[in-house]
Amino acid sequence: MRLLEPQQLAQIEREHAGGLPARVIVEIFKPLGVRLSEATFRKYVQVGLLPRSRRVGRKGKHQGSRGLYPVCAVRRVNLIKKMMDEGLTLEEIRRSFVYYRNEIEELERVLDGVLAEHERELGARPLPPGVRRHLQQEVVAARRSGKLLVRQLERIASRLVAGRAGTPDAGLAPSPLLAPRPAVGAR
Repeated sequence: MRLLEPQQLAQIEREHAGGLPARVIVEIFKPLGVRLSEATFRKYVQVGLLPRSRRVGRKGKHQGSRGLYPVCAVRRVNLIKKMMDEGLTLEEIRRSFVYYRNEIEELERVLDGVLAEHERELGARPLPPGVRRHLQQEVVAARRSGKLLVRQLERIASRLVAGRAGTPDAGLAPSPLLAPRPAVGAR
């Protein structure tokens, strides 16, 4: 079985940055002889190995919408098939970093969406300058905290998969995210 080479993956990611429907992803792997059906693809999504699709409306009246998967799903399928070729089961792959990475990427997408919506609302609402500035600072701080959270979750997942859960005697620094938070109103 042949898999996609890094340069092929990079080209696909450039050409389809907005995402791909499942059937196109399945078609990408057919010429390589990789056994992948739309049903198998959906199973990978259901067990958490691949990210979920997002619905995107089609132009024109009564055209409905279609599900687009993030282009990273192509790279992820490539990795899953490589791991299976090495003898790992779906359950073993699920317990690997692939599962955690998928969940962390989903969290990252949700955080980005929520913060983008807050920024849009800030631009659209008539607010006193002091309130607007304060809310903008809060959004910037939330974005920074979200990035810290994502990095921390990646480190935890990496340690879990490697079997080093990060006990205090393992020499790992405590997370700044776990520091006690000030009481409400205390600044």
